[in-house]
Amino acid sequence: MKKRGKVRYRKGVFIVVYKKTKGKAEYLVLKRKLHWKGWEFPKGGLKTWEKNDMKKAVLRELKEEAGGCRVVDIKRLAVSGKYIYDEKIWDRPWAGQTYTLYSAEVKCKKVRIDRKEHSGYKWMDFKQAYRNLTWPNQKKCLKIVDKSLRYK
Repeated sequence: MKKRGKVRYRKGVFIVVYKKTKGKAEYLVLKRKLHWKGWEFPKGGLKTWEKNDMKKAVLRELKEEAGGCRVVDIKRLAVSGKYIYDEKIWDRPWAGQTYTLYSAEVKCKKVRIDRKEHSGYKWMDFKQAYRNLTWPNQKKCLKIVDKSLRYK
């Protein structure tokens, strides 16, 4: 996982997906089943051809993990971070992933999830989503997006 003493990170995106229902935001939370079990929002690593256009990666990940939704708006937030993969479940050339945070407003009736990675999904209000998300960095990102929506 290390190359010449330097830790290698895969570039990626976190996407907090929401829809407005009766003036309030509901967040899309996915039930993870591949590599680990728990709740998360759409995220993923950039493909080689997306390195200079992260919005392409956001749109691809939304199609893969939240298909059936029409994207209304995408915003890049001034938030980034990184995390280390659990070595027991991830055999890749990277030690972890960096991420840039995006929010995506969508309209959809039914979400088509990637059944290889996720076993289900739920639309949750902020408190439910915050309580159910597995990872602290995603909880932090949810707070940031929720605050940006409430204080427009």
